[in-house]
Amino acid sequence: MIETALKQPLTADFRVDLHADLPTGRIAVEVHASDVPPEDLFGFAQRRNPKRAFLFVSRVLGRHIPVAPAVMRSTFASLAAKVPFDLPGPVLVMGMAETAIGLGAGVHREWCRLTGRDDAVYLPSTRHPLGGPILARFSEDHSHATSHLVHQPIAATLRDMVAKARSLILVDDEITTGRTLSNLRASLGEAGLGGIRRVVLATITDWSGGRAGEDWGERVDIASLLSGRFTWTPCAGASVPCMPHVNVTASGTFPLNPSRDWGRLGIHRHADIAAVPDLKSGDRILVLGTSEHVWRPFLIAEALEAAGCHVCFSAVTRSPIALGHAIGSALCFRDSYGIGIPNFAYNVDPAAYDRVLLCTETAADCVDPAFVRALGPALTILSEAAA
Repeated sequence: MIETALKQPLTADFRVDLHADLPTGRIAVEVHASDVPPEDLFGFAQRRNPKRAFLFVSRVLGRHIPVAPAVMRSTFASLAAKVPFDLPGPVLVMGMAETAIGLGAGVHREWCRLTGRDDAVYLPSTRHPLGGPILARFSEDHSHATSHLVHQPIAATLRDMVAKARSLILVDDEITTGRTLSNLRASLGEAGLGGIRRVVLATITDWSGGRAGEDWGERVDIASLLSGRFTWTPCAGASVPCMPHVNVTASGTFPLNPSRDWGRLGIHRHADIAAVPDLKSGDRILVLGTSEHVWRPFLIAEALEAAGCHVCFSAVTRSPIALGHAIGSALCFRDSYGIGIPNFAYNVDPAAYDRVLLCTETAADCVDPAFVRALGPALTILSEAAA
């Protein structure tokens, strides 16, 4: 149970204290500023990870908790509006795999829409090699999967924009210490991106006290929907649940086709979805992305919502989380890339929907039959590989 004490009215100077008692300790947060009630942004959960035992579970991101596309789009727009409009270009926008890939794409789309800018390229990190040249490598030391790659764009126009970038927008769902973003910034410098003069850290929740990036040697702004700080107090003698082996950055036995890339090789403009499933207005639809393949599935969910369907969006993940608090249920199955790691779908109840659309970038027969059975007769698999 999350306990909340509202100290003052909801203003720029309000303060909210929240805490949750997890199996291995207590997580307590002090919220100093927030655009919306903190409980609308996140809950808590227990990671199955000895390096960091707690997790902030986003209620607006569409990853561990199904959420309406309109809520996600509003989050993208609200965060994009906090990013300065006058950044020198070209602008490189980067989202962190896997959780913030869709968030990064959404912020890129909305920032370009709000500013009218046409000189920004989106290039996320990834844990999926595509066989081409790598621009940068960096580590996320506290993560269940530590190694990240950044691919060199194939298109000459995008490659030139990245190489000449003068501003950098780093997008993540949360900032705690900022160490991972610092690792990424250093790796970009080593890759020859020496022209960057402005950096913006865009995040839903900033727990860094505004200190992330303060020693990077260039101007760093932080754009967030919530800021505050947290403390973690472990329980004496408590053991963290066993973490399954998910720390893999490698090609699987079902290789990805770079010609069908959705953004790992860079994207300049976000095209509309060409074909959307013909579903009845009023149907209850769950759209599920898989791993890093979330942006095109989100666009499908967005289009279905606009057509009158009652839509929720969520995504399969490799992140191992224990049941309890914000995690009410978990389905476990093997990944659809042939990497050989477990994947999870959290808070997914197939009985709550008329249709479940599972969107994959591998062939439909790569999906674990156990997952197919768990999702039941409402399931339809939309394979990008077969598009």
